[in-house]
Amino acid sequence: MKKLEEFEKSNIKKETPEIKTGYTVRVFQKIKEKKKERLQAFEGIVIAVKHGKGISGTLTVRRPGNIGVEKTFPLHSPLVEKIEILKKGKVRRSKLYYLREKTGKKAKVKNK
Repeated sequence: MKKLEEFEKSNIKKETPEIKTGYTVRVFQKIKEKKKERLQAFEGIVIAVKHGKGISGTLTVRRPGNIGVEKTFPLHSPLVEKIEILKKGKVRRSKLYYLREKTGKKAKVKNK
């Protein structure tokens, strides 16, 4: 167990922002294409934050539209470069799974 704890401490990120459900965020992810490496942004509403113990915390982001796209990002992954908070939404739930059925204006979250 001691080696596992040392591994987690060495790979955990210290500059992760305080992210809550309902925030609109932009996640920059490293993409490798052959020998090149670039950053790709994914912007959407945070529908779930799973704070696992230590390095296992995840963030589920949904981009609304006719065909909604949902991605789950590990917070402490080396492939996630940075996370920008664009808007802070006012929500009363910890998981916003009901947004999966909504489209258009119904899928919006009110600003704080």
